[in-house]
Amino acid sequence: MAQAGISANRLELLQIADALAREKSIDRKIVIQAMEEALQKGAKARYGAENDIRCEIDPRTGETHLTRVVTVADEVENDNQQITVADAKKRKPDAVVGDTFIDKLPPLEFGRVAAQNAKQVIVQKVREAERERQHSEYKDRIGEIVNGTVKRVEYGNVIVDLGRAEGIIRRDEMIPRENVRLGDRIRAYIYDVRREQRGPQIFLSRTRPEFMAKLFAMEVPEIYDGIVRIMAVARDPGSRAKIAVISRDKSIDPVGACVGMRGQRVQAVVAELQGEKVDIIQYPENSDAATLVVNALAPAEVSKVVLDEDSNRIEVVVAESQLSLAIGRRGQNVRLASQLTGWDIDILTDQEESERRQKEFTERSQIFMEALDVDEVIAQLLATEGFASAEEVAFVDPAEIAHIEGFDEDTAVEIQTRAREYLAKLEAERDAKRIELGVSDDLAKIDGVTTAIMVALGQAGIKTVEDLADCATDDLVGWTERKKEKDGEATKHKGAFDGMEITRKDAEAMILGARVEAGWITAEDIAPPEAAAEEEATPETADAGADAPAKT
Repeated sequence: MAQAGISANRLELLQIADALAREKSIDRKIVIQAMEEALQKGAKARYGAENDIRCEIDPRTGETHLTRVVTVADEVENDNQQITVADAKKRKPDAVVGDTFIDKLPPLEFGRVAAQNAKQVIVQKVREAERERQHSEYKDRIGEIVNGTVKRVEYGNVIVDLGRAEGIIRRDEMIPRENVRLGDRIRAYIYDVRREQRGPQIFLSRTRPEFMAKLFAMEVPEIYDGIVRIMAVARDPGSRAKIAVISRDKSIDPVGACVGMRGQRVQAVVAELQGEKVDIIQYPENSDAATLVVNALAPAEVSKVVLDEDSNRIEVVVAESQLSLAIGRRGQNVRLASQLTGWDIDILTDQEESERRQKEFTERSQIFMEALDVDEVIAQLLATEGFASAEEVAFVDPAEIAHIEGFDEDTAVEIQTRAREYLAKLEAERDAKRIELGVSDDLAKIDGVTTAIMVALGQAGIKTVEDLADCATDDLVGWTERKKEKDGEATKHKGAFDGMEITRKDAEAMILGARVEAGWITAEDIAPPEAAAEEEATPETADAGADAPAKT
């Protein structure tokens, strides 16, 4: 009868392990290991924590083996875990330092407290294994859409039961004015999975542009198959969105494929997004920025587009009747178009553009009148011909000035002479200002650094080569910060070169030049990688590179 009782206990132990493994979706071995640690902890409480007690459960029979391990040592520091060589030789004549002796212990009878402690150990180990399983499973699913059931709502945050884990949709990741109730089915996009003290946190979103892109991929077979590609998405969650698509197959209209027969495909996405209006636009095949911006501002009609690639701004001119349509309610249309294209968009009416051009013409004429000491008619003629500064007049081919109606070669020479005298005077004034600011002469050794730039640097507190070498590009050209909580409002932070026509690339080159001049790096460190690759390339590597896939 006693033997039958032991067998029943062993069987029950394995059944518990199997049940826990199935319920928590973890490996059976992990549950058995947790049980072994629980029994080991109970044995240490019974025989003394200073002993090296180990427990092993046979995964086939459920039989439990408790053992006490002692090690042979030269010097015994712990009598409970170590024995001397002399004592060891009494048990095993050929014993040496490092050998271990394993003593079997009798089966352990658990009291109420010991059983409770063992249960806590098992629960803790199983919980840790479950958390690790959840993290490893969902960290590889970032970027996917998952379905779940609303489990509870806490302070606007929605806890979603995903079946084998829980996810959270924070209040700012929920579509505005969207009401969910306990038990509702909900779809969301996994954007992050983090290990935290309370367990893995699976962060979900219904407002991110990627959620919309994934919804379209689910509804449009051409997107899923890769024939139609989503190039960009911009959303004002719950209100309006824009999505740019392009087709790899010229016989397939990407916009029509996304809309679907009688709008069924796009309506399915709109329904999931709580009625969010979706504008589907065609992405230009040649990635032409002007065409993309014109398409993105639909349904407004654009009259003219002027790009400024250096500052990443684009100026759009529309008719007066199209202005409100182009801007949209509370600037929504132009804001989404800007997010979609990556360009800062300025919208002007035909009249505003005409007034601005007239103002620029007047300002340029005034500059020429003051710099060249000429009358208004000559200044206006130069401005009409497209000259924007005294520098252009001073160093252009004299023939370009001479061919202006009413001018001749002598007039051209005289005008250029006056322009150069004006520039020399201006340069002298700038140099005096530079000296007054305490800007080092060594800065002039760096390519691209002019006296005007040295004055701008000095006014920003950058006075030596080392000061310039220590700068970041943003320190010189400024940067734009977009804040989500302010509907994407852009805040412009000024740099040392604010107001000067200096590109980010030019600023980077000056900083690198300063670092070379300061001895921080060498010229070879900033050599183009293409040049180094050409020098080291062999015919084999060159051939291999020709077949390499293009990066997209």
